[in-house]
Amino acid sequence: MIIGVPKEIKNNENRVGMTPAGVAELVKRGHTVLIQATAGSNSGFTDEAYQAVGAHIVPTIEEVYARAEMIVKVKEPIHPEYPLIRPGQVVFTYFHFAADRELTEAMLASGAICIAYETVELPDRSLPLLVPMSEVAGRMSVQEGARFLEKPQGGKGKLLGGVPGVRPARVLILGGGVVGTNAAQMAAGMGAEVMICDINLARLRYLSEVLPKNVKTLYSSTHNIRMELPTIDLVIGSVLIPGDKAPHLITRDMLSLMQPGTVLVDVAIDQGGCFETSHPTTHSEPTYLVDGIVHYAVANIPGAVPFTSTMALTNATLPYTLALADKGWQKACQDDKALALGVNIAAGKVTYKAVADVFGY
Repeated sequence: MIIGVPKEIKNNENRVGMTPAGVAELVKRGHTVLIQATAGSNSGFTDEAYQAVGAHIVPTIEEVYARAEMIVKVKEPIHPEYPLIRPGQVVFTYFHFAADRELTEAMLASGAICIAYETVELPDRSLPLLVPMSEVAGRMSVQEGARFLEKPQGGKGKLLGGVPGVRPARVLILGGGVVGTNAAQMAAGMGAEVMICDINLARLRYLSEVLPKNVKTLYSSTHNIRMELPTIDLVIGSVLIPGDKAPHLITRDMLSLMQPGTVLVDVAIDQGGCFETSHPTTHSEPTYLVDGIVHYAVANIPGAVPFTSTMALTNATLPYTLALADKGWQKACQDDKALALGVNIAAGKVTYKAVADVFGY
């Protein structure tokens, strides 16, 4: 099979779809890999490193799409890429269709086979291709939240961990999954007072056992969240419903409960965001204010640490990429039900129920 890896063109997206190590595995199995020139440069991987393991360096994104039978990316295609995608071409990447009608309609019109990393789901309900980026995003959410709590960045001017004699900042984490757990670990490690919420009592019991003692658990309800907001300094939204839009756990009227300079970090923005006042931002303009509350809603948080993110992502995606290349997408999906759940659109049809429900297909 001919596999193409284009350079990401989304704002400040520095990751690349495959490392040289991943390319080497595909080449070893007899596949052809096309890497767009400089695609890996921002992640620390040179064209020479790809050539050394057998990749072909291609000068333009147009040529990558024109020649490849399967495209392996990081982020969803954006408008300039839509006309480059061909009927029957497999596109393997993060899509987050439920948050983007235009993208969904464009991919339906393309006739491509769209396999979304974020809905590949194992029998235990875990999401193996979302986990590595959720780990990165969860850890970075605290790092970024701490930065925007600084006064020059619009925050309250609080040091997340405080100092002896001065109370640390209070952090509220909505969602006890991979993002929330990693965020709690980071915030606790920096010395903050942390409250993590979830609706799953078994999960809360587990988190109570494994997280540091400066992390408390709270059942997630509108009432409980409202009670916490007046004294919270940083809120991290990390709620995920696989393939579906995120619920709005903090509504516009709830902003009035918070003190000016409170920071909201919406890690769920790829799925529409879990704050009603969220809209996607970029690394170049990461924040905006609503009613005095700082909103950080960068849609590709891990793109800021591309070396770590690309390595972690390829570690997870490579077994599935190899299966798709070796067997073709239909046989690979027949053999692996987890991968089959990744197929969101095929030949002009929506094949993932949550996406169909959101848009009425």
